[in-house]
Amino acid sequence: MKGDRVEIVIDAGGEGVRTYEVAATRAGRRVEIANRRGVVEVSEVTRTGTPVRTARFMASRVLALVEYPIADDHPEPPDS
Repeated sequence: MKGDRVEIVIDAGGEGVRTYEVAATRAGRRVEIANRRGVVEVSEVTRTGTPVRTARFMASRVLALVEYPIADDHPEPPDS
């Protein structure tokens, strides 16, 4: 969904830590994460499954993947 985003924290060696972000920028798009053969791939994908943007990182360098789903329009009422 538009607004979904994934933040990727990478160990950049001597430079310290770098942070990247991939977000669903239009309605109907989503962000998918795949871990294949030592490579973490984060893609913004259309409704039909066509990747629009893809970021690839070596799995050994990835420190964290943080997913930020879009907030629901109707939050649950607190328990009484």
